[in-house]
Amino acid sequence: MSTLAAPVPLREDATTIGVVSIAHGISHFCQLIVPPLFPWLAASFAVNNTQLGLLMSVFFVFSCVGQAAAGFVVDRYGAQRVLMGGLALFAIAAAGLAASPSFPVLFVFMAMAGLGNCVFHPVDFSILNDRVSAPRLGHAYAAHGLSGNLGWALAPLFVVGITTASGSWRIALASVALLVLAVLLMVWLQRERVTVRAAHKGAGHAEGSSGFGFLRLAAVWSCFAFFFVYSLALGGVQTFAPAAAGKLHGVDAERVAIFLSTYMVCAGIGMVLGGYLVRDPRRCIRIAAAGFAIAATVALMMALGHWSPAVVLALFGIMGLGSGIAGPSRDLLVKQATPAGATGRVYGVVYSGLDVGTMLAAVFFGMLMDAGNYRGVWLAMAASLGVLILTAVNVRRNARPMAAPVAA
Repeated sequence: MSTLAAPVPLREDATTIGVVSIAHGISHFCQLIVPPLFPWLAASFAVNNTQLGLLMSVFFVFSCVGQAAAGFVVDRYGAQRVLMGGLALFAIAAAGLAASPSFPVLFVFMAMAGLGNCVFHPVDFSILNDRVSAPRLGHAYAAHGLSGNLGWALAPLFVVGITTASGSWRIALASVALLVLAVLLMVWLQRERVTVRAAHKGAGHAEGSSGFGFLRLAAVWSCFAFFFVYSLALGGVQTFAPAAAGKLHGVDAERVAIFLSTYMVCAGIGMVLGGYLVRDPRRCIRIAAAGFAIAATVALMMALGHWSPAVVLALFGIMGLGSGIAGPSRDLLVKQATPAGATGRVYGVVYSGLDVGTMLAAVFFGMLMDAGNYRGVWLAMAASLGVLILTAVNVRRNARPMAAPVAA
């Protein structure tokens, strides 16, 4: 018979969740500090949109390559150090972008920013899975996902607002560097709350817990495939789905602009709700499947029906709510598939699927748009969401057995 661990005080869990979520929000924030400044960068360096787009390609290439390796670094040197290192790279990159004397120099600091970005998923989940008590993990994953959405939403307002007020995009990026340094200081002051405790003796002998052994686990590659497909669907929503919906349903450009914002706000609400629903970790597969089924149904309705602008807006909201509800359960599925002592490595590999999918999604959906196949954009997203349900079931089938929930 196993002995139940002493309950963790709410304040300790809340502090850990808060620190990790703020750091995660900053990582998403920094992903979108450059695209809103494209008009100013184009004027300053006399470059075209294709050249500007390459800046983001460099960012995600380095993030993708670095993320798989970052998991090993986390397991070897500790999540606390790697988290602070990622934030330091972001701060240096933002300052370097602000001071760049020429366009080619921007690529150097975008690569550095990509390396800073690559550490956050293996770091965050190593900390949350180790330090947060089991009954509150659903809340932790919800807060983590919500902070990322908030980071995406706030970045354009921050950099464009400062650029407009000061007349200088360089001041805006320098301000980003100061903001990241403030978060780095907060993490350092709360470093005891983000230190992953040493693994239990004998954990290293668990299947897949040492070296590259975890790569032999079917669940790991199911998770990678899951996140790859997930990022295709999310990439479609973030890039061309609003425009495709506008073309299909006769919505003008001004209204199309608020579709994505509606999706993101409702996804954030869904994540909070999903965190409460997944208090019993054994329910995570049903919750994830239900959330993605809602989103897939909406995508089919968008592709096959003809709707008024108000209904289209509502459908974006419902789709975001469904995807958001599935978010905390999605992350818990990966935890269940992770062998003891290999959290950083597993999360590093499986979440690199997000970067791969994100890089390909824009090209794939862009080709459909260029061909005028607006219905195909939504059918492809519906298919991706359907495959997500199948891969989630496969991940759960290969996961470790879950214990019954502990009362909060």
